Amino acid sequence: MARGRGARRFAVVLLTLALVGGGIYTAVSFLQRSETLVTERCTADVGTQVAELATDQAGNAALITAVAVQRGLPPRAASIALATAMQESKLRNINHGDQAGPDSRGLFQQRPSQGWGTEAQVMDPVYAANAFYDALVKIPGYESLEITDAAQRVQRSAYPLAYAQHEDMGRSFASGLTGQTPESVQCTLRAAQEAGLPSAVEAGLAVAYGPLGTFAEGESLVVEASGSQAWSVAHWAVANAKDLSITRVDVAGRSWERQAEDGWRESEAADGQVRITVAPAGT
Repeated sequence: MARGRGARRFAVVLLTLALVGGGIYTAVSFLQRSETLVTERCTADVGTQVAELATDQAGNAALITAVAVQRGLPPRAASIALATAMQESKLRNINHGDQAGPDSRGLFQQRPSQGWGTEAQVMDPVYAANAFYDALVKIPGYESLEITDAAQRVQRSAYPLAYAQHEDMGRSFASGLTGQTPESVQCTLRAAQEAGLPSAVEAGLAVAYGPLGTFAEGESLVVEASGSQAWSVAHWAVANAKDLSITRVDVAGRSWERQAEDGWRESEAADGQVRITVAPAGT
């Protein structure tokens, strides 16, 4: 009898382990499938207009806009630049041209043969953005021109009306990425696959904005900024979260978390600072 009760207890233990193990396997499998099903993208929600970009496009849009902020240009300049780059390169730093410009290169498809710079220069996104703005600010009253008109005066494209189709995207992302519309830019991303480095975030910010007051605190980089500049930096961080393994951004009483699905949320984030947190070692 004792041997029979022991066998039954052993069978119950085996069954329990199988059920628990199966539950763990099912949970892990579900999480893996859920991650796979996530469509990574970034959006700018401004008023009644919602624009969407792929994550690599959003990173380039953030850089182009940050250059405008660094130069003290109005959001309108960034709107024109973003619409132009979307038409010319789909907001991707491509190293080839087309029939209209075989030697065109970069985000704005600038042509070395037309005096835009060397091939290496126009393939540098910061140089390309500055070259575009250098030409734009020479146009009298560009701020009041239609976006497609201003873009055409800079680019002198064979398809001058094509820029118009990207005006809404340009306005929405420019408004968010310049910080004029707080908590408007957010990205839907899978979990970070590797650890991030606050020093890499700092280097990216320096390229985009120039010198900023920053200090590292554990796995976070803290940027001293307020007002529209703080929101510009915060949105830049969200737009670059995939490549830099950023998991959380805190600014002005609001927070964005990589794994959350409800966008910016209320938090205890201090004013006057943007805290950018990266995935820890061992991720």
